[in-house]
Amino acid sequence: MILNQSMERNNQKFSICVDSVYSGRDFFESLEEINQLGFTHFEFWSWWNKDIKRIAKEKKRLNLQVSSFCTKFVSLVDASKRDDYLKGLQETLTIAKELDCKIIITQVGDELANVSRKEQYRNVVNGLKACIPILSEAGVTLVVEPLNTLVDHPGYYLYSSDEGFAIIEEVNNRHVKLLYDIYHQQIMEGHLISRILANIDKIGHFHAAGNPGRHELDMGEIHYPSILEHIKKSSYKGVVGLEYFPVDDPAAGLNKLRNLTIRRSC
Repeated sequence: MILNQSMERNNQKFSICVDSVYSGRDFFESLEEINQLGFTHFEFWSWWNKDIKRIAKEKKRLNLQVSSFCTKFVSLVDASKRDDYLKGLQETLTIAKELDCKIIITQVGDELANVSRKEQYRNVVNGLKACIPILSEAGVTLVVEPLNTLVDHPGYYLYSSDEGFAIIEEVNNRHVKLLYDIYHQQIMEGHLISRILANIDKIGHFHAAGNPGRHELDMGEIHYPSILEHIKKSSYKGVVGLEYFPVDDPAAGLNKLRNLTIRRSC
């Protein structure tokens, strides 16, 4: 439990994305290891291909919390699919209640051909506004995720956190915020700390991975000790999701995170 105690002293809470950090491994054996390593939060991507009742049972037994998972992958940029999106979100919120999860992740879909970005932007805003009544009733926050289009997600509509923050500001509801993925935004924009701190009130969740490669946080060009220190000192009270694909054994990489978080920023 040394790892957990170290992170508690530094007021930094992490959520392990099982689908990436433990990719290809048994989901429930991974939860056991996450618990043994001293972490208290985990997350995953899709819920519709998982044994939700068993997850609910195991998280209770291991005293773990589900920090987030995704809603169904229905386009928000396409207004004709809005009813399908809302139906998928309602189904997802039923699962969120069962797992006592308060953060749901959404993507917005790929850019549409022959439709202006202005119209697609408006579709996203209006779609998110339509979600507010059911999010408010459920007491859940929907976090909108910009993704990089240069390496992992060519054709995706929302690649700029600046545009993402503008959407969140226009929707203007505490139940809709941005998922700031540090890996994706290093690829697309950079200036990570300044953007994070200027918009911290609009951020509902973080994801983190090293760049290039999307591996452990201590691999690559992103100086995570400094970024995590600034997040810790900000008004943000949520977790930082670890969504990377490890080079090392997952446990070895997660143990290294302890030393990363106790270092002061330069």
